[in-house]
Order: sequence, then structure tokens, then C-alpha cells
Amino acid sequence: MSTLNQTSRRDFMKLAAAAGGGLFLGFNWSDTNAAPVVVDAKQIAAGSVKFNSYLSIGSDNIITIVSPNPEIGQGIKTAFPMVVAEELDADWKLVKTVQGKLDNAAFERQVTGGSGAVPHSWERLRKAGATARHLLVNAAAAKWGVPAAEITTADSKLFHKASGKSAGYGEFAEAAGKLTAPTDIKLKDEKSFKLIGQSVRNVDNKNIATGKPLFGLDFYREGMLFAIIQRPKAFGFKLKSVDSAAAKAMPGIVDVVTFENSVAVVGKSTWQCKKAREVLKIEYEKAADLESSEDHNRIFSNLMDNGEATVRRKNGDVEAAFKGAAKVIKAEYQCPFLPHSPLEPMNFFAHVREDGVELVGPTQTPDRAREAASKITGFPVEKISVEITRQGGGFGRRLSADFAIEAVHVSKLAKAPVKVIWTREDDMTGGTYRPAVRYRFEAALDKNNELIGYKLRGVGINSGNPTREDNFPSGSVDNLLIDSVEHKSAITTGPWRAPITNFLAYAEQSFIDEVAEAAGKDPVQFRLALLEKAKKSPAGEVKYDVDRMIAVIKLAAEKSNWGKKKGVHQGFSVYFSHRSYVAQVGEVVVEKGKPALKNIIAAVDCGIVINKSGSLQQVRGGVVDGVGHAMFGNMTFKAGTPDQSNFNGFRLIRMNEIPEVDVHFVDNGISPTGLGEPALPPAGGAVANAFYKATKQRLRNQPFINEEAFKGIS
Repeated sequence: MSTLNQTSRRDFMKLAAAAGGGLFLGFNWSDTNAAPVVVDAKQIAAGSVKFNSYLSIGSDNIITIVSPNPEIGQGIKTAFPMVVAEELDADWKLVKTVQGKLDNAAFERQVTGGSGAVPHSWERLRKAGATARHLLVNAAAAKWGVPAAEITTADSKLFHKASGKSAGYGEFAEAAGKLTAPTDIKLKDEKSFKLIGQSVRNVDNKNIATGKPLFGLDFYREGMLFAIIQRPKAFGFKLKSVDSAAAKAMPGIVDVVTFENSVAVVGKSTWQCKKAREVLKIEYEKAADLESSEDHNRIFSNLMDNGEATVRRKNGDVEAAFKGAAKVIKAEYQCPFLPHSPLEPMNFFAHVREDGVELVGPTQTPDRAREAASKITGFPVEKISVEITRQGGGFGRRLSADFAIEAVHVSKLAKAPVKVIWTREDDMTGGTYRPAVRYRFEAALDKNNELIGYKLRGVGINSGNPTREDNFPSGSVDNLLIDSVEHKSAITTGPWRAPITNFLAYAEQSFIDEVAEAAGKDPVQFRLALLEKAKKSPAGEVKYDVDRMIAVIKLAAEKSNWGKKKGVHQGFSVYFSHRSYVAQVGEVVVEKGKPALKNIIAAVDCGIVINKSGSLQQVRGGVVDGVGHAMFGNMTFKAGTPDQSNFNGFRLIRMNEIPEVDVHFVDNGISPTGLGEPALPPAGGAVANAFYKATKQRLRNQPFINEEAFKGIS
């Protein structure tokens, strides 16, 4: 527990005033227990109130929860208060959410990434709501002179049936705040949920639709300057010299500053800065190899055969299994670099003052931005505030802090509040791409067509470990070898929605289909048999839950009427990522001699579904994202320079190409396990396997549009 910092105290006072005193519940995000604190303006002003995060109930019955995690479209700004409201028996119309600023002393895991926000906060939020309800019930029981056990709650009201008494939560908020919270609170039975599992509109929908200022690009501070930055146009270049005279003479330009490997034009408007950047005279010198896509293909081939591999997992005697195999299946799959291309390009505001630093903008990792600002300015982190705006897409790009770092550098050098804005071209050519990867799979079958050996080698460019060695089919094959090789490149890479698994799942699931065909077995039954083997005699530890994976496979097969639709070519795929399980069936029909993707049926196990509407959109969005990039996404290079710089060159899926997406959730009652990313990885495999059924040609490389088997289709 820590004392409120000045910024948080100011915000807290506003809430206290709006709530008319009331009950403020502090709950520690690293501890699932909630504890009440008595709040008044004097205490707040004196800084004596200690809490980490809080739930407030005002005398006007308004319930407010501060959400620490950045909102990038995954829906936590709606899901978080739904969880609290459920346990509190709140009237949803009276619930509001406030985006929390960065405060490491008050919050834990103030990050959006890895589909982990809801799994991390689920029990903490429930206990906060349940504790508040317990205190309100006991406050009412004391005033009414009745047993607490006789009081019921619903729609933000308290009821005592025998006496006919009732009251809104706000009437007892202040009294409840003076009570001692229990150390152990009873939570609802999941079967009695009334709000959780329903479809609730995103709390920001109206503001988004009407153009209210929510996003980083919307942020404006009177007197701030704007900056457009020129970065090296080729990966491998280093800044040598700058002639900025012509740019400085342009209308509205305040300064041109140089830092690290970049040149920033600072002015009174984005347009003026953009035009001035065009007249900069910059010389670069080579600092690393200027790689082209042709170089990458050569590098992949060389490292696949000759690279020094790191063994990630080895079970049994792989060499003997392949030597004695009746049949060996081998295939290679490759994916390109991909930009993130969120609708909102990178941007960030920084004001480096004499007494500290203020940061405002869309970031998935606010603490990373603050730590970087501390190193640049020398200020301790306590002197640096970070306000998090809603983000117009992230997909992993905003896990990096480069755009925030730029804003700090420019503000420090320009001695003014500055907002750095990237153009779409800056955003697409600025790096931090999905790594390019090539996989080689090998499978050994015995004379009974049983899988007895499995090998996977992943070669990645700045990918780290491009495998997930403890995922399926590990545990189901006695003799298994998974290893990897990495090539270091000047082309910058980073997490891209469902890192590594976004392509690995497609490659693996396509290859599993190839093995099933070679074995003469149905693809679904082939997977189920492997999982039953893993269940009975697993070959070492694995990270996936066999029963959960089996359940989504069976549900997808059932809902798609697998193998029983005439004139429909079905492809199957299943994957475990970020704690959740998704199986998908792609359906292709042949129209006028050409195959066309019509449907994706998805079975999803993400535990308890909090907001059905939001969850459906996460799954459908993930499927469309996965299908679209598998079919069309491609980033190529010539001498270190990206060939694609905007959407006229970078192909996205079009509205008429989007299939129907039919979603079914597994109802198993377990705690939520995350949903922002898991629906994307299986999508490519379901599509590729369905196209194979229709054309008898394998799609082994992404994007599919470049494959001979796919040409002429789109």
C-alpha cells in the first residue's frame, strides 16, 4: 500500500466530490483481498489515504472502477466493470469506468499484451465487488436492526423482505465505508451470474461513433508543438550529416533537432512539419548489411541445412525412429515480415519540464515508456507521469516504446511540450515487424501408419525461439526433436498478434493434415488419436491441457457437421495459445470453376465468457485478421528498404472476401483464460487445408496469393 501521488490524488478528489463522500474500496492488484478506506477531502489533500486501486460508490449510486490496463480494443474497459458489477449486484446503467494512469505503487501488471488482462484480474475484481456488497449489507443491517443474512441485493439496491424496507446503495455507502472488511469473502456461484455471459455494448461505443477525444491522436494541449521525424529509409543505414537550413526557413517551423539516428522537424502543425521534412538534406552511411527479400530466401535455405541449431526439445530416439520408418513425410513452410498497421499510427506527447516529465499517449507498456524517459532525462521515475489514452489498434506494436522515446528526446531538445506523429508511411516502413520464419517439418510413420517420429526446425530472422516446443504435438509422439536457428538482421522485429504462433499454427496444422493424408486417416480423428495418446502416456511435460483441446476439436467437428456436407470442402485446424483453445473449420466451395472461402466455424474454450458480445467480436476479428494476412499480407525489401509503404501496396482482405464466422464457446465454468489473440493462429491452417480439399494443391507459403495454387482465385 502506498501514498497517493499528486496526480492520482487530484483525480481521486474529483471522484470523491462527485460521489459526495461515499464508500471507497481499495484493492491490491497483487492481492485478491479488498479493504475499505474511509475517505474525506482532508485526508485526500493530506495524502494520508493509502490504496492501490479502488472501487467507489457515491451517494448518487454511481459505481466507478479504475481500470489500470490499457484499452486497445480487447474490451477490458467493459469487461472489468462487468465483473465487479456482477459480484456487487449492481445496476449496469450505474457503472462507470475510469482509465488509470501509470502507478506501479498502486497497480500490478499495468500492461496489455499476451491476452492476460482478464485472467490476471478476474478474482481480484470479483472480490472487490463482493466485499463492497458485504459491507453495504452489513451497514443496512445495523441501521435497520435486522440480521444481515435476511438482506438481499439486486440492481444496486438493498432489500429486507420481512419489514418491506429497501434502499439504494448510495444511501449506505458512507456507513459501509466505516466498517471492517472481512479477510475472507464468499464469491457467487458461477451458475447464479446474471450479467456475466450476457451481451453488453462496449462502454466507449458512443464516444467512438461520435468522435469524442479518446485516442492518442485526439490529445491536444494548448501551446504544444508537433514533430515529424525522418528516420533512416533503409535498415542498415546510419545518420552521417544533416542540412536543415531549408526546412527551418519553412512557415511554422520552430526547430529541427537531431538525436540518435533520427532528425525531427518541430513546428506549429503536422502538415507544416511534414512539408518541411521533404526539404531536409540528409546523408547516410552503411552500418550493417542492406538485406533484400532474395537475401532472406538464401539465408533461410542455408541456415535450414547448415545452421547451428539450438535444441528446444528432444524425446526418445528420433534417429532410430526415422531410420526404421515405413514412410517419411517432409515439408517446408515460410512466412514474410508483416507490419502491424493499426488504424491509428504511432503518436505520443511528451513535456520535459524543469521539475519532471509528463507523458500522454497510446501505449501497451506505459512503464517501459516511463523507464526510458527516466534514462533520457535523468529524472527519477517518481517525477515522470504517464497518462494512457485509448488505442486505435496495437496488435503488439505498442508494446515497444520507440515512439514515446522519440517524443521525450524531441521535447527535451526543443524545450517545449511536443507531440510526435507518424504518418502512415512512417508507420508501415518504421520496422518492428512480425519476424520472417521458415519451418521444416518431418514425420515418420510405421507400417501401421502410426506416427512414431516428428521433427521440426524453425529458422527465424530476429525471432528468438520461433517454436513452441511444449505445445501439441509434443507429448503425443514418443520420438520428437524440435530445434531452431536465428539470423540477426538490421530489420527490426517485435511481437505481432499471437507472437510466433500466428504462423507456426498454420504451418503445423497444415503439415498435420499432410501426415494424416499419408496415413490414410481423417484429419480430425488423426488429431484426436494423438491427443488420446498424450493423455494416456505423455512423452514428457507439455503446456497444453489435453482434455480442453479434445473438447474444442469435438465441438468444431459437431457444429460444422464435419465431412457430411455435399459440395463443401472442409479444412480443419486447432491450436492452443495464451492459455486458450480454438478449433476452426474452413469451408470452401467451387464457384464457376474457382474455389471460394465461404465460412469459418470456430469452437472456443477461453473459460467463462464475461461479455458475449465482446468475446464474439474478439473471435471474429481474430479469424478475419488471421485469414486476411495468411492470404494477402506481404512485406518485402530491396537493399534494406521496404517495398510497401501504404495500403495501396500492402494488400489487406476486402469486405467481399471476408467469410461468415460462426462462433461456439465451450461452457466449462473455469476462470477466464484470455481471448485477444487465440482465435488468430488456427485460421490460416483451416483455410489452407480447405483449399487443398478443393484443389488438391498445398499452400505452404504465405501470403497464399503468391502461390501458384492460389493465383487466379483472387
